[in-house]
Amino acid sequence: MISIGHPIPDAYIPDGRIEPVSLAHYRGKWLVLFFWPLDFTFVCPTEIRVYSDLLHDFAVSSVVLLGVSVDSAHAHRAWVKHGLGAVKLPMLGDMSRALAQGFGVLAASGVAMRATFIVNLEGRVMSVAANNLNVGRSARETLRLLHALQSGELTACEWQLGEAFVAAA
Repeated sequence: MISIGHPIPDAYIPDGRIEPVSLAHYRGKWLVLFFWPLDFTFVCPTEIRVYSDLLHDFAVSSVVLLGVSVDSAHAHRAWVKHGLGAVKLPMLGDMSRALAQGFGVLAASGVAMRATFIVNLEGRVMSVAANNLNVGRSARETLRLLHALQSGELTACEWQLGEAFVAAA
């Protein structure tokens, strides 16, 4: 099982570098880790682009956003240059599938499930969402969940940042 302190694979960094990263580096920070099945596919770019577009909103909320697939960091760089377009977030290459397996999202086909994890300051997973491979997820819903979790309050269905909390009876 993957845990804080466990090294994770190399990442493609938006400025074009490829470098190793570690989950330990994010201890004490909120972390959103989202997995997609493969690069050079059809649904994945729609998600990655929206997550990238919302990177500022995640950063304002003191959150680190990392994307992961079972492709290499070199494949990520090629995809960015030849199809996906510029992204603002690090893209981890999980060729060994250790990260996908450690988080329990490795599909029988060998690709990562379409899954999202929100991890709190202490390194505890606070939210897990997974979709069938053919259905994209909502980056905006991830942001809403993050805000609700960060509030530490009771939040209603469809609650949005700035709205009243549910009063405990």
